[in-house]
Amino acid sequence: MKRKLPLALAALAILAAGLWAAGCSLFQCSAPAAGDGAPAFPRPAEGEFSVMTFNLHQYALVDRDGTADTLEPKPREEAEAIVDTIRQVSPDILAVQEMGDPAAWAEFKFSLRQAGLEYGNEEYLRRGKSELNMAVLSRFPIVARNSHTDDTYTIGPTQFPVMRGIIEVDIEVNAQYRLRLMVAHLKSKVFHSFGQAEMRRNEARLLNNHIRDSLKENPDVNLLVVGDFNDDPSSAALREIRTYKHQPLLHDLRPADSVGDAWTHRENDDTYHRIDYMLASTGLLSEAIPEKSFAVRSPALLRASDHRPIVATFLATDRGPEAAPDLSKTLPPEIPQND
Repeated sequence: MKRKLPLALAALAILAAGLWAAGCSLFQCSAPAAGDGAPAFPRPAEGEFSVMTFNLHQYALVDRDGTADTLEPKPREEAEAIVDTIRQVSPDILAVQEMGDPAAWAEFKFSLRQAGLEYGNEEYLRRGKSELNMAVLSRFPIVARNSHTDDTYTIGPTQFPVMRGIIEVDIEVNAQYRLRLMVAHLKSKVFHSFGQAEMRRNEARLLNNHIRDSLKENPDVNLLVVGDFNDDPSSAALREIRTYKHQPLLHDLRPADSVGDAWTHRENDDTYHRIDYMLASTGLLSEAIPEKSFAVRSPALLRASDHRPIVATFLATDRGPEAAPDLSKTLPPEIPQND
């Protein structure tokens, strides 16, 4: 599928609508068979719910062959691997980054439905014509929407917007329990003349403003902040998000895979980083279930994305601070750092 950009966007929108009626996805014409060698991941029990965050690595029309006047969709095998991984986990709430235009978003949702995943509620935050949009799908009602698209910061005389915005939604898991979910995708480490690290740190400060607004409104709010923050756990950007005046605001859930690895991003030179996060407020931490929170380890994703998804599971009943898990137990043992 290669066409000049204006025709490509129109054609994909028409195709997505046509596939909806025909019952066949652009990337997947039938749902993956259940139990076909798929790894077993922990599932929420009755009265629990799960949240996944996943950078899909340009699920969009982009230039994939170096020809500037043509754009191509995500390759079929990559899209199928992403959808099948989500199917295997079957999260109750799904937050994604690097989602494409509305046609790509419609195709993605249709592919999930074809795979047996039904999400009746959504928030899609589009920023211009970029492929770097964010979205949330939820099996539970979204009862409040307060996503942020007008945050700005200055470096010297120049004013910048938060490039991808910030999703903020309240989700009613049951009549007695609500989750406030924030999703962000901070500035990448790609070079910028104004300093990519300073730009990311400013975006983190603005995200922290919204976190503090929520905690000021309700100190016990069940707040979960997730996404691709493009920086390491000890970075200035992460401190800007997690703390205020040296006081912790959020707790790093640090989901790890079956062998204990918590990395979420790999580069082509065999280096691995943890730059995707799930950060819980003190009010939410009491409901966290670490043994059902994990990073997805799947060879099928090696070509599909440079990120891997992470998942956290929670009890959908408010509990007191005495029930909070000891997150230090999820950390690997320290070893001497020698050359």
